Amino acid sequence: MSEKRRNEGKGSPAHSLSPRASSLQRAESALVIFAKAPIPGQVKTRLCPPLTPDEAASLHGSFVLDALERSREAGGQGPVTVDRFLACAPPADHVFFKIMEERQRVRLLLQSGDDLGARMDQAFKEVFSLGYQRTLLVGTDVPSLPASCYREAFTLLSDHDLVLGPSLDGGYYLIGLKRSVPDLFIEIPWSTDEVFSLTRTKAEALGLNMALLPTRRDVDTIDDLLAAIEEKGLSVRTAGALRLLAGRLKSRLSTDTAESGRRNQ
Repeated sequence: MSEKRRNEGKGSPAHSLSPRASSLQRAESALVIFAKAPIPGQVKTRLCPPLTPDEAASLHGSFVLDALERSREAGGQGPVTVDRFLACAPPADHVFFKIMEERQRVRLLLQSGDDLGARMDQAFKEVFSLGYQRTLLVGTDVPSLPASCYREAFTLLSDHDLVLGPSLDGGYYLIGLKRSVPDLFIEIPWSTDEVFSLTRTKAEALGLNMALLPTRRDVDTIDDLLAAIEEKGLSVRTAGALRLLAGRLKSRLSTDTAESGRRNQ
């Protein structure tokens, strides 16, 4: 999970559980979804332009809903139980997160830390302090990620200390641990193609037994967006949004080309 959103969590209150979260009965495993509220100009900024800030925010909101809806089945039909957390930036009192808490039945966490690594480390510490045996942390940039991926990751954690889901851009879309390991998150150049490789090197140096999930593509650039349109497993909502945006981009390109031709006449 590389850091594309450098200002997540800055200026937020101290990292803590919402009152509702701290009062609910715990399961044995936890899934933490890192997300920002879909605020225009603050999410999916690498898609702008050619997308407008409103279009990028709408797409991001659909991705967050995808992660929340599919993670409902993270525990499968077997004996494994999973509690879900939404790690929020900006603060969890934003109306978007309050709606997600109510409708999706997730517990809210506040992101806290100077960079993505610090925020992930803090989230793991917070959740493990509640007594969970296994914790997964995932972003929202892989809209086709199926619920089976979470189940596979939890299964791998039965026999491994660390599970990573590599992304094509050199980061990772998922990380799972059985205990807090702060050293995994320090001195990592977030937002680069070295994130996964350096994390893997750190894990080996720490003697962690590691398992890998299949490599997947994050949707962070226009090329990623266009590639995602062809992916299977998208929700009807996100597939429709991607097709709509692709059509708009084609129309804008045609308009820009025509205008450029007129100016050069």
